[in-house]
Order: sequence, then C-alpha cells, then structure tokens
Amino acid sequence: MPDYIDVPSEVMVHLREICDALPDAREQPAWAGFRWRVRQRTFVSVWTRDLESGPVTRLQFRATDPEFDFLLTAGHPFERAGWGNDVVNMYVDDDTDWHEVGELLTESYCLMAPKRLAALVTRDRSGR
Repeated sequence: MPDYIDVPSEVMVHLREICDALPDAREQPAWAGFRWRVRQRTFVSVWTRDLESGPVTRLQFRATDPEFDFLLTAGHPFERAGWGNDVVNMYVDDDTDWHEVGELLTESYCLMAPKRLAALVTRDRSGR
C-alpha cells in the first residue's frame, strides 16, 4: 500500500500564497496532507503519496458546470475525484500553472464560502 509523505515545500508555498489571500481561509492538517477551509467547509486539500513510480501530489477542489465538465474533458492533470458531484482531482508536477491553480481555487472557495465572504473576492479580468 502506498504511503503518504510530506507535501513538497514548493507546493505548500504556492498554495499558501493563493489561499492566504482569501477572506477567512484557514489551513489545517488533514487525515493526509493539508486542507484549507472557510468556516467549516473545505475548498481545497492536498496530499502526496509515495507510489512505486515515485511521489505523486494531488489537489482536490470543487468546480461547477461548465468548468467541471471542461476540466474532466481536458484530461491530465484533471480527473473526477470519485465522490461528490463537483469534486476534481488535479495532479501537481513541474509543469503546473500556478496562475490557473489560483483561479480554480478561488472559484472553489467562492462555491464553499458564505455569500458575504465570496463577494469580497477579486477575480481575474476574464470575469472569473
């Protein structure tokens, strides 16, 4: 069985930069890795597993249609999480676009946050 190992520090730096900018977002240790919550609702989690092929880091977040379908259709690094109707897995590697991750996690936050907090979030110029 694969073991959970520490999430790479460079991944945590990027995630903290993104999530710390969101109102009332809190980082917490999770059963594996870490999660960020707004109030009592998780909007992203991250963990790393040591597989036979090497370490694999995965984010899990929420997305709505049509973005959910677009991400799944795009394929790697995205896949359905296997639970929930709106949960996406994203594999993190050296080619990860952290600007895109920031947009996706901001949307996930807005889905989970109370409307008052979501209204405080500045989205990028494309209207996201």
